[in-house]
Amino acid sequence: MQTITRDRVKEIVSNTKGQFFNVEFKKRTTGELRNMTARVGVSKYITGEGLKYNAREKDLLPVYDMIAKGYRMISLDGITRLRANGETYIVI
Repeated sequence: MQTITRDRVKEIVSNTKGQFFNVEFKKRTTGELRNMTARVGVSKYITGEGLKYNAREKDLLPVYDMIAKGYRMISLDGITRLRANGETYIVI
């Protein structure tokens, strides 16, 4: 298990190139600890309208939740653990 920073999380997730990854994070609204299997780069169900705000400016990571079958935003500040490319990372 490696310890990484939040900036490194963005880099690791973008390098998954559409592969599944698992992320553990605290929700901004309730503080509840949540575990999610997700992917980036999914284009199914996109309407072409786009977001009304810039997710990166708000430190949000847009992902596709594979269990709930929908797009979600993960707060980069709340991420505690990441599992991707066969490695497990603890986020500080």
